[in-house]
Amino acid sequence: MKLRLPSVIPRETLLMALDSVRAHKFRSALTVLGIVIGVIVSIVVASILTGLRANIVHMVEEYGTNNIYAFHLTTGPQVGERDQAERARKPLTPEDGEAIAQQASAVDAVALESTNIGCGGCGFDDTIKINGRTYRRGNTQGVTANHADIHNASLKEGRFISEQDDLNRRNVMVIGVNAAQALFPDQESGIVGTHVKMGGYVWEIIGVLAKRQTTVFGENEEDNAVFVPFRTGIQVAPGRKFLIIVMRAKSGQLPEALNQVEEILRTRRNVKFSEGNNFDVKTADAFITQFDSIFGMIGIIAIAISSVGLMVGGIGVMNIMLVSVTERTAEIGVRKALGARRRDITGQFLFEAMTLTFLGGVIGVLAAVGISKLIGLLIPSLPSSIPLWAVISGLTVSVAIGLIFGVWPARKAARLDPIECLRYE
Repeated sequence: MKLRLPSVIPRETLLMALDSVRAHKFRSALTVLGIVIGVIVSIVVASILTGLRANIVHMVEEYGTNNIYAFHLTTGPQVGERDQAERARKPLTPEDGEAIAQQASAVDAVALESTNIGCGGCGFDDTIKINGRTYRRGNTQGVTANHADIHNASLKEGRFISEQDDLNRRNVMVIGVNAAQALFPDQESGIVGTHVKMGGYVWEIIGVLAKRQTTVFGENEEDNAVFVPFRTGIQVAPGRKFLIIVMRAKSGQLPEALNQVEEILRTRRNVKFSEGNNFDVKTADAFITQFDSIFGMIGIIAIAISSVGLMVGGIGVMNIMLVSVTERTAEIGVRKALGARRRDITGQFLFEAMTLTFLGGVIGVLAAVGISKLIGLLIPSLPSSIPLWAVISGLTVSVAIGLIFGVWPARKAARLDPIECLRYE
């Protein structure tokens, strides 16, 4: 009469799997190294991208969630060069801004920005000079008086550009914190009222912008900004024609404002009904969507890189399990002689493979958490936030690797003949 043993219960199977790992510690560690590396790469990249996205969302919200931005070229992150048709577009004009302010009932305010008036070919050198110190990083812009209000900008010292400054084309400027630190390294205050030279003119600093709470890599565009009155910017740099129109929609009317702005600009720029826009209009949500697409591409690349490590780890697990089957042939024969079924043997070896890869996943998760925290300490400007889904995905994938690559060794063990196994030495 053949004695049949009951199927191995999960707890016993787990203990057997852990015993096998402990018996071959070094071999097991080398086997799951690829899985550990794959999990680390995927989680660390996910944590950095999640932190960056959160910062960008907060920054966009800080500038204003009801804002609409119009420019004749495509704005936001760009992949590749602009085509010839886009480069040939005519810039927007101040008259376009006036038409929007008069005709768009859902728009609350309109601001004009003459961008980068110190660019090459504009005929204006925006290098700021004082007492032998210079500042060349300034993205000098001519802005209207309501710029600070629409962008929710605040001042550390002094005041912002006024309507009278703009109408009278005064040579006054508001600078960012980086510009202030570069030009006045020994001064924390008292900068307002100082006269500097820029582009052959004498300018008075009337305000210093406060640093915003949310930054990306420790900075934002206002840190290096130099704002001058809009009409003054046009006067000193007549060759610079590029214009951004920034509109703030009335509360709860952002979609209506966006449609009205687009319709007004299409009419003024003679765009036919069947043609696409020859300008770009975006909201805060659109910028976030663009960044999401870029982060998605980076995430796919990271997944591809980590997949290589996981594949190597999976092959290593399959190899070590095949070796384990050979080493434990006699054990398999004894178990079969005592009544173990094929599915019992298959389940045992599959569970061992999954336990091995799960342990690799746990090590990878712990290492990824430590690396992410270390990055945050060493590089405070590089945000990192470990998402729960990345941890769960890392552990799930590691277990799945053990299941997939453990099937062949498990089936091979289950098919062994018990008599041949007992004869094996």
